[in-house]
Amino acid sequence: MKSISLLLLGMVTIPVQAQQSQAKSVRPNILFIAVDDLKPILGCYGDKMIKTPNIDRLAARGTVFQQNYCQQAVCGPTRASLMTGMRPDYTRVWDLKTKMRDINPSILSLPQYLVSQGYSTQGIGKIYDPRCVDEELDKPSWSVPYYKKSDKYISRLTGKPEGGYQDPATKAQYIKYSAEGVSKGLKGKELTDYVAKYVKPSVECANVADNAYNDGANTLYAKDIIANLAKEGKPFFFAVGFSKPHLPFVAPKKYWDMYKREEMPLAAYQQKAKNGPEIGYHTAGELLAYSDIPPIASFSDQKVGMDLPVAKQRELIHGYYAATSYTDAQVGILLNTLDSLGLSQNTIVVLWGDHGWHLGDHNLWCKHTNFEQATHAPLLISAPGINPSKTKSPSEFIDIFPTLCELTGAKIPGHLDGKSLVPVMKNPGTVVKEFSVSQYPRPSNKLENARLGWSDGEYMGYSLRTEKYRYTVWLKNSFRSYKPYSEELVAVTELYDYSKDPNETTNVVGEKEYAAVSKELNKKMVKFLASQQNKYRQ
Repeated sequence: MKSISLLLLGMVTIPVQAQQSQAKSVRPNILFIAVDDLKPILGCYGDKMIKTPNIDRLAARGTVFQQNYCQQAVCGPTRASLMTGMRPDYTRVWDLKTKMRDINPSILSLPQYLVSQGYSTQGIGKIYDPRCVDEELDKPSWSVPYYKKSDKYISRLTGKPEGGYQDPATKAQYIKYSAEGVSKGLKGKELTDYVAKYVKPSVECANVADNAYNDGANTLYAKDIIANLAKEGKPFFFAVGFSKPHLPFVAPKKYWDMYKREEMPLAAYQQKAKNGPEIGYHTAGELLAYSDIPPIASFSDQKVGMDLPVAKQRELIHGYYAATSYTDAQVGILLNTLDSLGLSQNTIVVLWGDHGWHLGDHNLWCKHTNFEQATHAPLLISAPGINPSKTKSPSEFIDIFPTLCELTGAKIPGHLDGKSLVPVMKNPGTVVKEFSVSQYPRPSNKLENARLGWSDGEYMGYSLRTEKYRYTVWLKNSFRSYKPYSEELVAVTELYDYSKDPNETTNVVGEKEYAAVSKELNKKMVKFLASQQNKYRQ
């Protein structure tokens, strides 16, 4: 690990003359759009109900990666991997509290590398998870200080949101309980948790302007930033992060009005998979943190997931769709800004959602699994001179770093875990990798420990996704891929056949007709883990 870090530290040093020369050359700009908790229910991914005309407009002039997967289905780890081109077992960010550079001080990020290539790199909104980087939102990544929220762009009719909400009654309650908590001497997370017990609704439909919420205000701010970047005449990497459709599902009323509550599609399969191990599931703790959920939530005999009344399921799904359409409108403003400034012809546009989201499938809500609905995430890349297309070639978020290097003419750093997707963009039938890999850690399950005699309190599930199958291995004793693999570490395995079972209703790993498939995929998994161990210990 140390030798790799030292290597990366040396890689970002480039002579000043070379930087100046690169800056003078005509190189494409990059608009880098991140969307929190956006799953691929988009028009360009085949969804017939969602209204996302602007994302679909971007898709119509770019490449849609239909089989793209995240590295870990939670914000901090997957964003750290995406931004560095390295898997979670290298970044060592597997949670929402580890700071990336505390573990790897000299780790190289994509925008940091682009600075060395003559780019101006700037950002606003949620790109990294703020809990996993410094207060400057990873200072080494940006050539100017990261843009923070500005009250200048918030709607004057409503003023700033309170706790993310604009409904007057909710804002009043939020202010009341915040003051009450402060009077009790609470601060930080204790204060936040105190207020959330009383006022933290999971949805909000308010008749307000787009810029009443932070995403809309940041979009107006981003317009001005792009205009300034255009005047500078230097190639830029501008990252814009949107927080919706992350919980709470808040959006202006006009976006809720695009959909009818009674038409919201309930998940087709709301049960635990047959033969599915409990370790693969969770109890939707993130959603339980919202004040309107605990009174109506219950837990089934399956000991997985969370039962919600059908009316609440439809309300949450309605909110997710409305919040997605709200974000789509903000994307449209950014694309229109590029067009109006004459930048579109020389700007690469990348749009990604950091992971998927369970909307009731498997009786699950939120993310935090290795299942399809949590790991399948949208990725769109539009680049000058490359024809639009859709591809089912496997891709992962770690591939974005090397892809943008090749598209901008920069040398691809040799240490990256990902591969350039440019060959796929030029020929959608091309395959640059055989499978994608996601992973998810799981703490000790006391019931399973007692039943099976597992000795350790933490497991890591590695999930290999091919075009047809998902093969997952849960490994005990705090295994990570930089450690030696042994069959004795395997706790349980899973195999799902998407050609016959797209809803993952049955774990077929032990079935006779899948014996050869299981053996072959296990061989690929072991080979992958060995390759990671060899690479990370160099």
